[in-house]
Amino acid sequence: MKLKSTLLGAAAAFAMAPMAMAERGADGQVNIIYWQAPSIMNPYLSGGTKDLEAGSLVIEPLARYDQDGNMVPWLVEEVPTVENGGVSEDLKSVTWKLKPGLLWSDGTPVTSADVKFSWEYCTAEGGGCAQSEKYNDVVDVETPDELTAIVKFGVSKPFPYGPFVGAQAPIIQAAQFADCLGPKAPECTDANFAPIGTGPFTVTDFRPNDVIQLAANEYYRDPAKPAFATVTFKGGGDATAAGRAVLETGEYDYAWNLQLAPDVLSNMASAGKGQIVSGFGTLVERIMVNFTNPDPALGEKRGTVGEPHPFLTDINVRKALSMAIDRELLVEIGYGDAGRPTCNVLPAPAIYASTANDGCLVQDIEGAKALLEDAGWVAGADGIRAKDGVRLSMLYQTSTNAVRQDFQALIKQWWGEIGIETELRNIDASVFFGSDPGSPDTFQKFFADVEMYANNFDGTDPESYMANWECKQAPQPENQWQGNNMPRFCDEDYDALVAKMAITGDINERAEMAKAMNDMLMQNYVMIPLVDRGRVSAHANTLGGVVLNTWDSELWNAADWHRTE
Repeated sequence: MKLKSTLLGAAAAFAMAPMAMAERGADGQVNIIYWQAPSIMNPYLSGGTKDLEAGSLVIEPLARYDQDGNMVPWLVEEVPTVENGGVSEDLKSVTWKLKPGLLWSDGTPVTSADVKFSWEYCTAEGGGCAQSEKYNDVVDVETPDELTAIVKFGVSKPFPYGPFVGAQAPIIQAAQFADCLGPKAPECTDANFAPIGTGPFTVTDFRPNDVIQLAANEYYRDPAKPAFATVTFKGGGDATAAGRAVLETGEYDYAWNLQLAPDVLSNMASAGKGQIVSGFGTLVERIMVNFTNPDPALGEKRGTVGEPHPFLTDINVRKALSMAIDRELLVEIGYGDAGRPTCNVLPAPAIYASTANDGCLVQDIEGAKALLEDAGWVAGADGIRAKDGVRLSMLYQTSTNAVRQDFQALIKQWWGEIGIETELRNIDASVFFGSDPGSPDTFQKFFADVEMYANNFDGTDPESYMANWECKQAPQPENQWQGNNMPRFCDEDYDALVAKMAITGDINERAEMAKAMNDMLMQNYVMIPLVDRGRVSAHANTLGGVVLNTWDSELWNAADWHRTE
């Protein structure tokens, strides 16, 4: 890996980032609006991006990714490599050296014991850690002194930067979470809502699915940062209201994820109060296909791996669903220049992008009909296809958002043309992407036949991301319905590729394995990718220091934000 030169370049770029004002808190209040309201501040207990991003203002990883996807040190002196001696020659250990003098927001020292505890917390049995794939192959974390944490792997790891790197794998305070291991994790409300952290801000008030109040962390490692004394982080509403609040009324300083039609966004920007920022990364809008049966009549077995779906286990049905979709039209109505049609769940970086599935770019209604007919799915008097008494009738759910509802309406029409009946449902985004294991409406519980959303991953290496679809990643009651394998797909060959990539160092071989995993998911129609989405947000003209980052938390450099006038 040519990591050393990359890191040097990244460090230079980072050093040139706009700086905050000279006095902590001098710029008063900053207002942030996320129309998907955070429900928790602990990313280990949520797969929702909005929770991860809110939490990143408070808790941080050892290293993260900058706006160009380069890894940069954060709570450590440098990123360990083989060249600097931080990664062992056998690639089975990586040594992290904490910066001296780091303090938690309660004034106590940050030590290697906290690093070790963060691994123990996420891997505790019955805990349902949403980011457990970050700690694949870790067998121990040694702490020879208070500033040194040595991550030990059971295999050689050419890319050892899953643990403690990026906003999805932060360090949490051992003292605060000591009694929150395993099944107790969701019960620790105070810790989960107001974690003690090392980030620029601390939580002063948390109202789930509503508003978060934060204040500057008096123990933050840079005495001149953050420039803002307080933060109001408003959640809820919709993307239209969020966009207007920044671009038209100026009520808020930053609005995230403006998933709006291009003409709507353009009209808002013409008011002149703010500016739109955007960039492509790995964010893919997709339809996930449920391999399990979501029938409520199954009771506690509903949506579990032992209950196969009555018709989506037929690959012909899954393939027909994909063939019926016009992705070009979806991009046109939903995203314009901020989207492009895709047939892959892994669209970037370019070295990992497969061309083996590009046939999906052409809509084929007649071909989908013929495929279903040949598979024995015959249309009845009402036009809906059935086989052996099973009708092709589906519940299609997603979060509440104008663009997503437009997509649902079009896709329902296309599926109707091939003889599939579709009921549409939209759920408030704060609930859909929420972390409550008791809610029947979360995207992880997936009590529907298909569901639509988008997500991406930290950094530019897809090893941990592609591990999301290992068998063990299926959400189920035993893991508090956490995990990232929403379809409950399980294939030994896929799991073998995940394990093989974990011990492969050659970048070209890694790329081929990532493509192979992507192709396996695509060609089995485990999910149906629709749009490679650019990240679109907006900030006030008076908010300086904003550097859009599609490779990490969008709020990654909030410590550098400041008022320009």
